[in-house]
Amino acid sequence: MPEANAPRPVPFRGGGFRPKSSLWVGAAVFALLITLWEIGSRTGIIHPLVLPAPSEAAEAFIDLYNSGLLWKHLGASLSRLAIGWTAGTLLGIAVGFSIGLFSLARAGLVPLVAAIFPIPKIALLPLFIIWFGIGEGSKVATILFGTFFPTVVATYGGVDNVDRGLIRMGQSFGLSWFSIVRKIILPGALPAILPGFRISAAIAIVLLVAAEMIGAEFGVGAYILLAGSLMAMDQLIAGVAILSAIGLTVSWIIGRTERLLLRWRT
Repeated sequence: MPEANAPRPVPFRGGGFRPKSSLWVGAAVFALLITLWEIGSRTGIIHPLVLPAPSEAAEAFIDLYNSGLLWKHLGASLSRLAIGWTAGTLLGIAVGFSIGLFSLARAGLVPLVAAIFPIPKIALLPLFIIWFGIGEGSKVATILFGTFFPTVVATYGGVDNVDRGLIRMGQSFGLSWFSIVRKIILPGALPAILPGFRISAAIAIVLLVAAEMIGAEFGVGAYILLAGSLMAMDQLIAGVAILSAIGLTVSWIIGRTERLLLRWRT
């Protein structure tokens, strides 16, 4: 029989507000919204000219798949998105680290970034067409330019937020400049850089659609523009659903990358 004053185990309460993943909740919310949307369309609460039923959009998507045009539109959009976002991100990281690490670069580039960053990049699309032509160059340049600036801001902001005590400790132990950057500053800045990828990816998708609506034969944006001009609302919703799927896929990839590179935080 246990003693009355025997110590009892204390439950662990140091979870640190770590979020728990509940994928079924998100799937249930999507299913509920689509079900209500379908019911509203079938009962006439939602007019079909305003918003067609999800089943009609699914039929339009199947027709697009059967025609073989889905892969042409999707392949063109994904190639532009991959090239523009990757190039803009790499350049943004390089410039962001330069601003965060070198005083001369900070003094010269921060005012320039602050002046150009608020400009809507869609407004610069006609200028890019004049510079790079109506083909792929202007579309990729628009995406690159729009992705570059948020990545720069996220990167040098992450570098600035690295604990200076850790940097001084590295210097006290005689670490080289390169070792401090690689072992202290880069890991410390990643929690700010990786969420910036989500913002830049969303901006890239918006600019992709805008660029493809001007002089593109294939691409999801061109498909949506054609559907809107023909008042084919089911095809338009199908195109929007494709963009949503692209956004979800990119967000999932970035989330997996965050969990892989930021395991040290847990």
